[in-house]
Amino acid sequence: EVQLVESGGGLVQPGGSLRLSCEASGFIFSTYAMSWLRQAPGKELEWVSSISNGGAVTNSADSVKARFSISRDNAKNTLYLQLNSLKTEDTAMYYCAKDPKPYGPLSALIAAPPGSLVRGQGTQVTVSS
Repeated sequence: EVQLVESGGGLVQPGGSLRLSCEASGFIFSTYAMSWLRQAPGKELEWVSSISNGGAVTNSADSVKARFSISRDNAKNTLYLQLNSLKTEDTAMYYCAKDPKPYGPLSALIAAPPGSLVRGQGTQVTVSS
């Protein structure tokens, strides 16, 4: 059974930083590209960032590209998202999600409807002064 467990969220002031983690199990983590998604209150689920199965290729939404960094440790079956220079508009539930297929092209994962991806329960990030 695929399990994705996010952690690391919390309340932070504007300009602050957080590091989110996602522990994966139930599948061969190193063979799947992964994504971070988020859903703000009253808004649709949106794509944030993706990383290839080996970690060499990444891509992020323009709104976060200069501030967020995705990475992974395949030895630990863990996905990360470093959030820097946080803004109030970054307030959302953050989810990690897996590619439906092993060794899939990153472009396909990025293009997939966010709601179609298997994801975890999420971790809440609240940016407020």
